[in-house]
Amino acid sequence: MEPHEEKPIIYTMENKPIVTCAGDQALFAALYSALAQQLPREPMEWRRSYGRAPKMIHLEANFVQFKEDLLPKEGNKALLTFPFLHIYWTDCCDTEVYKASVKEDMLRWQTTLKHHGSQDWLIIVVESDAKKKNKTNLLPRTSIMDKIRNDFCNKQSDRCVSLADPLKESSRSQESWSSFLTKLRTLLLMSFTKNLGRFEDDMRTMREKRTEPGWSFCDYFMVQEELAFVFEMLQQYEDALVQYDELDALFTQYVLNFGAGDGANWLGSFCQPVRSWNGLVLRRPIDMEKRELIQRGEASLLDLRSYLFSRQCTLLIFLLRPWEVTQRALQLLHNCVQELRLLEVSVLQGALDCWVFLSCLEVLHRIEGCCDRTQLEANCSHTVGLWTYATEKLKSLGDLCGLVSKNGPNSEDLNRTVDLLAGLGAERPETVNSPQSPYKKLKEALSSVEAFEKHYLELSHAAMEMYTAIGRMRSARLVGKSLAEFYMRKGDPQSAEGFLQDSLKSYVAEGWSLQVTHTRRQVAECQKLLGQTEDYLQTSALLASDANLTDEERKHFCQEILNYANQGTQSQDQKVSLSMVAFAQLRELRFQPASPTVHVGAALQLELRLCSLMPVAVRLEQLAVSMHFSVEQPGQRGAPTSSTSTTPQRRNPTQGGTSGGGGTSCGVTPDGTVVFPAVSPAGGGLLGAGVGGPGGGPPTALELYEIQDRSPSDNSLNTTGVVCKNVHLLLRRRDSSTSLDAASAGGGAGGVVGGSTASGGTASVAMEDGTQMLKTENVTLLPGNNSIPFTAPSEKPGTYTLRQVCATVGRLQFVLPHIYPTVHYAVYSQEPQLTIEPLTDNLLAGLPQKVKFTIVTGHYTVKKGDALQLSNTESMPILHTNSCTARIASSTGEPVGESALSIHSSEKVTSISLPPTPPYHTLDFQLEVLCHIPASPARPETERLTNGEVRHRPKSRTRYNSGMAVVDQKVSIDCPWSIYSTLISLTFAIPFKAKHSLLSAGKRKYVQVCLQNVSDTTFRLMDPTVTQRQQDSSLELHSLNAKAQQLVYSKQSVFCLWEVKWASDPPACLQFSFSASFAPAEQADAEFKPYCYDFQLERVSTLYSLKAEIRPADGEQQCRTGTLCGLEVAITRLTEPSESERDEEETTESEGLRTTKLMYEVVDNSSNWAVCGKSSGVVSMPVAASATHRVQMEVMPLFAGHLPFPSVKLLKYLPHNATPAIQPDTDSCLENDNLSLLDKGLEDQADTASLRSRGSIHSLGSSDQLQPPASRGLPMPRLEPFGPGQVFNCSQGRQVLVLPATDDHILEVNAT
Repeated sequence: MEPHEEKPIIYTMENKPIVTCAGDQALFAALYSALAQQLPREPMEWRRSYGRAPKMIHLEANFVQFKEDLLPKEGNKALLTFPFLHIYWTDCCDTEVYKASVKEDMLRWQTTLKHHGSQDWLIIVVESDAKKKNKTNLLPRTSIMDKIRNDFCNKQSDRCVSLADPLKESSRSQESWSSFLTKLRTLLLMSFTKNLGRFEDDMRTMREKRTEPGWSFCDYFMVQEELAFVFEMLQQYEDALVQYDELDALFTQYVLNFGAGDGANWLGSFCQPVRSWNGLVLRRPIDMEKRELIQRGEASLLDLRSYLFSRQCTLLIFLLRPWEVTQRALQLLHNCVQELRLLEVSVLQGALDCWVFLSCLEVLHRIEGCCDRTQLEANCSHTVGLWTYATEKLKSLGDLCGLVSKNGPNSEDLNRTVDLLAGLGAERPETVNSPQSPYKKLKEALSSVEAFEKHYLELSHAAMEMYTAIGRMRSARLVGKSLAEFYMRKGDPQSAEGFLQDSLKSYVAEGWSLQVTHTRRQVAECQKLLGQTEDYLQTSALLASDANLTDEERKHFCQEILNYANQGTQSQDQKVSLSMVAFAQLRELRFQPASPTVHVGAALQLELRLCSLMPVAVRLEQLAVSMHFSVEQPGQRGAPTSSTSTTPQRRNPTQGGTSGGGGTSCGVTPDGTVVFPAVSPAGGGLLGAGVGGPGGGPPTALELYEIQDRSPSDNSLNTTGVVCKNVHLLLRRRDSSTSLDAASAGGGAGGVVGGSTASGGTASVAMEDGTQMLKTENVTLLPGNNSIPFTAPSEKPGTYTLRQVCATVGRLQFVLPHIYPTVHYAVYSQEPQLTIEPLTDNLLAGLPQKVKFTIVTGHYTVKKGDALQLSNTESMPILHTNSCTARIASSTGEPVGESALSIHSSEKVTSISLPPTPPYHTLDFQLEVLCHIPASPARPETERLTNGEVRHRPKSRTRYNSGMAVVDQKVSIDCPWSIYSTLISLTFAIPFKAKHSLLSAGKRKYVQVCLQNVSDTTFRLMDPTVTQRQQDSSLELHSLNAKAQQLVYSKQSVFCLWEVKWASDPPACLQFSFSASFAPAEQADAEFKPYCYDFQLERVSTLYSLKAEIRPADGEQQCRTGTLCGLEVAITRLTEPSESERDEEETTESEGLRTTKLMYEVVDNSSNWAVCGKSSGVVSMPVAASATHRVQMEVMPLFAGHLPFPSVKLLKYLPHNATPAIQPDTDSCLENDNLSLLDKGLEDQADTASLRSRGSIHSLGSSDQLQPPASRGLPMPRLEPFGPGQVFNCSQGRQVLVLPATDDHILEVNAT
């Protein structure tokens, strides 16, 4: 809309509170100008009743001469004409004059006020200096004031005010004038508040009587509007707006009650027929014509609503809320239409449309008059609703008056137009000079077809642009659809199609099925008129499958398709291709047999279940399925990484590679069925799902495959990667591809059609060239589900992907461009394969175990005479019987037959004759094998024996999760289909774990063997024995075991003990063999199998004995805590060294006495003792039997009780040139002044700290007088531990009683 040439004037209320002036009018006239200007300058706080918030207001007054006619009459409730304050002005200074005339005039004035009940008055006595000079004999001023107060203000002395010469500019005059203004504002506000409160109470009382007969809404309306006028007069526009809103709500409630059957009598005046529909009047602050109609009770519903809204509009603009005007206007226009229907008011057809149209434009003009263009553009979201409503009403008027039809209006339409224009009346004076007034626009639009089209298109495009600018595309499409209907009625389908296509896109994308159906019918009508054959056929197919239409309508569109398809015989090149989405949907695909993976030459049936969406049976000349064939290269295999598609996972059927491809489909059910999602072609989306990708369907999923390149020789992985096989669906231009393709790609078997093609746009659908086809002829599709079988080719190995489905009906081809989810089936050519696997989780060594031989024949045919040649090994013989049977099964696992095996064994080879087996079958049989347990199984490195000895062993394989050692047995097999031997490895777990230890008791020696069952099986153990591997007659083993047979449960250990006795000196190394027989406990008749364990013992003789004694301090019978005690350690050589020991032992000879150096150390790891002084040292020990060396030191018990003796250790002290019997670790050395314990395998590494902390280093250094080496490269002394059993500690486990330091006992007793 164009802006006005001149903005309308905003009129304000001229009414002000009335103040009457009596007395000297000349005096008042001299002061009127200053009084009227200065009274509203200072704000006053207005406190109202009922807890309402106070407000600051500026008081103005309309000063008029006092007349008795101005005083309110009985029953007059008008506030605007009510005088709130009465002032009497006088400047009398003469007492005589006062008595003669002024007093009588005042008395008459007051008597009149009292007669009318007015109590708000004020007497002002003006003091004039000029009169004082002229009359010097006058009494003092106070005497006149006192007389007036005594005569008229006995109880209200503040009602008489003295004003000192206000026309002068002296300070006294200014102060007096300011005080007078304050008094005047206060009295005026008090009177205003009092009378306003009384008026509100009367109004409230009147409203409470609304249920009584004779109550009139119009009378109440005028009363409450008086209150609104008063608030507006005080510039309290918010309070004034509340009054009109309350009137609006009250009237609306009565209308609703009337519609519900509870009508008021006064509503009858508003039910009179509407004779004028000239719209809202918003260019006047008060529409006095309509107000007078309301006051007389002659207003119609439209008059009341128009006047009420005009007042609300004026106040909202005063409040700077113009956008609320548009919101309220739209609600008003809709509500008025409904209220006229509820009140059953007689309205000329089209009159309401005229009233709404004029009102919309009037509101828009009013808003444009108070806002600039920038504000209008920024807030078009508030005005676009009025533009749209005006457009709808103008279109309705055009339909009514025959301005939209092709032939133009007839005589009846012209008469109707004249009647409507007559109801508009004459144009208002405010808009006569405006060329773009609503009145002129409506009159011009109804005058001719061309003018109507101009104005209608102008309004429609303006509304669409506004909706588009604010992002309300649905509303813009709705206006566009209305435009399309206008063009269709005008016979212009070319212009209508674009708007219909845009609307259809929105409806399809958002899933509005009924709107899609209605719009699609309109599109079909356009396409038929425009001669767009292919698009019309596609849209007809969509409508024929639309369940929102009746059967007759669906059959009509289906017959349109069949009529075109049967028009003559056309060549294949001239056939029209359409999308199958609306014609039929692919619901299921079933493989027979159920697996989508078959071998070359196998029979495979594909059964398609098509759901025909046509309402009648349709005969297909041909139904074809196109396939894409891909050959998998040898050494490659892939697996899909997308879980949403039913793509086959490729598997490698042989160890040596494939010549084809095998696969399974992750979306295939166990019975071989692939289910496709059902879609709604009319709505363009998945049933039960939300809107997906373009056109409403789900987005196209990535078909990702893992590609592995393996070596053909050893099947090792060379490279790996990921490839996308449907890149042609993903990487393409969206603007150049039709929405049908996108929807079909996204919707797959039941693809979704959206956008322009869904409504019948250009559809470019064609079958792919150069592909294999599955075809069937002369198929009749019945409405609903139909099953069509196909025979799938399986001559070549590879992957067959189903791409498209095409149904041919005469000249038409219905094509499903892409089947989604993607469906594959794989044809593989497999090499023969032999696998050997155990029947249990673990194969146990030492017991007969069953293994399963499985032969997958692949493309090889097992002939009579073919045999497997197995190489024999001594450690794992093959146990066989004559009753061994082989089972033959098909590729699907169905049993085919059984055949007895013929097994022949020789010294080196076991031959197994195979029964004849067809290709792609499975042959399996079972054999028993026995793996012998090695006599000396390897242990993990640095394994510790039960007595703490560290044994260094080579590394071996151990199952650390179970603790079992394993033995790998390799078998070489010659297969008849290969010139190469196949090497198979079987892993056996040793069920037992054995450990040995040497125990000493003085010179007596014992051998202990710990046998632990590390398997999950319970065994029976029998006859555990220990024998010498090198027989020595002087050695005797005495068994101390009580049971000859016992059970060994899982994870349980059995300990066996033998005492070793010898007649002469024992050898340096003793070699033993432990053996026992075992069998599974659950098998009562199981044969016992042997178990052997070889071990050896070195340096078993006891060389030294240690004996410690602790003595209490002198004078004490027992040791006490905190008291030093004596510790004596006796080191005794028990035997003479043997010849082998002499070679190993480092000795020195002095004066015929051979000695060896030993180091002792006393430590207490439990912190029970404090070793005082020297805790370690080096002694020279004579190499002779019974030689004894005693060491004495002091220890202090730290705790009371039976304390164990401190630990005493004895080590060999070797010079730097000596070769130790046990090689120490590389870090075992003497660094600088410190001695370190050399063997890291010792249990107690904390002894080193004890050794270093207690000063033994200095003692050792001083006794041996060793100088610290200059560098780490110099030779240094070493320490070497004795072997197990060479040192016997007689005090091991002894305890001594330690008493507390004091024997004081305190017993506290509380007596009550």
